[in-house]
Amino acid sequence: MTASTAPRLPFDRPNVLEIAPLFEVLRREGPVVAVTTPVGDPAWLVTGFEQVRAAFTDPRFGRSHPAPEEASALSDAALLSRPQGDHETEHAEHARMRRLLVPAFSANRIRRLAGRVQEFADRCFDDMERAGRGGGPVDLHEHLSFPLPVLVICELLGVPFEDHETFRVLSDRMGRMDIGAGADAALEEFAAYMSRLADRKRREPGQDVVSDLVRAQADDPAFGDDDVARLAAGLLFAGHETTSNRIDLGALYLLTDLARRDALAADPERRIHGFVEEILRLSAPGGLGILRYAHDDVELGGVRIARGDAVVLSLAAANRDETVFPAPDAFDPDRKPNSHVAFAYGGFFCIGASLARTELRVVFGSLFRRFPGMRLAVGVDELEIRTNRVTGGVDRVPVLW
Repeated sequence: MTASTAPRLPFDRPNVLEIAPLFEVLRREGPVVAVTTPVGDPAWLVTGFEQVRAAFTDPRFGRSHPAPEEASALSDAALLSRPQGDHETEHAEHARMRRLLVPAFSANRIRRLAGRVQEFADRCFDDMERAGRGGGPVDLHEHLSFPLPVLVICELLGVPFEDHETFRVLSDRMGRMDIGAGADAALEEFAAYMSRLADRKRREPGQDVVSDLVRAQADDPAFGDDDVARLAAGLLFAGHETTSNRIDLGALYLLTDLARRDALAADPERRIHGFVEEILRLSAPGGLGILRYAHDDVELGGVRIARGDAVVLSLAAANRDETVFPAPDAFDPDRKPNSHVAFAYGGFFCIGASLARTELRVVFGSLFRRFPGMRLAVGVDELEIRTNRVTGGVDRVPVLW
């Protein structure tokens, strides 16, 4: 597979609440089409719902590559953009790491954490209220969407509160596509920090994920501090960046149609589940997708994918597949079933999904009680999509109340 005149990701889109029209055009050609990645490498783009789910469950696809030095890259970011893991042991290693993390995201732990999520959200609301006393617009991104998820993930990992600002900065830098080696340097800095934190947890263990992982090291000598750092980096990035974007976009979906806002505010306890699931289905902060590599020759969606080829799974396009979701572009909080793939699928289903849902339910279940007259201070078309980050999103969400 070689680079060609195939369409180049990311595609132009009208605004952050809509995906690029080219996704639908390409899906009419077929659920799997040739594209070029942002760095100019060849890849296959998967837009069909069934084909995306099939790729997540087919062991012939993985994060690793049989010859990493020859692999197509998705971007220059330090995470989610290049081969990961050993080709020979990837699937066994993935299963082992998930087993290690299952206790961290148990139902009991997430239930216990829910109260802390509400405390953190209330603290963010207080900051918003103080910022709005002058009567001007307040940036919901800066005061809520960006800080809340990092406070939560630091609580889960066992990171001291005074270090949460460091985590904000590192998470942002690891996902940047425009700082060259700076993204990898941030990942190395993060690994060094996690090694120091692991040492502290050996001396003073707590009820947190890093303590869990340190305890697991006693039973598995092969599980080293590099593994702890890698897992924690993935949790930080996924738990912060993706949840932050979902809060931003959820607010925009609700504030661009005040009837939606008012419907949720009138009965949050009964309606929050449906609203959150539709926010998850429709929100597509970035214009890329999940990177995988073919470990063998595979036929997917009528296309022969050769061993070593890069495959980009577009969750955003799959979640708007009209063969699965009637009126796919409509925001319908009463949609049933709503079997979206916002958290991937199968053995790669996001282990932190319950935590992300908890954060979204807390935020949107209480935001409009605290600020019942909240509205956007600018048109959604005025918000610039971040094209320099692998997760996309926006830098600001100005609101008034």
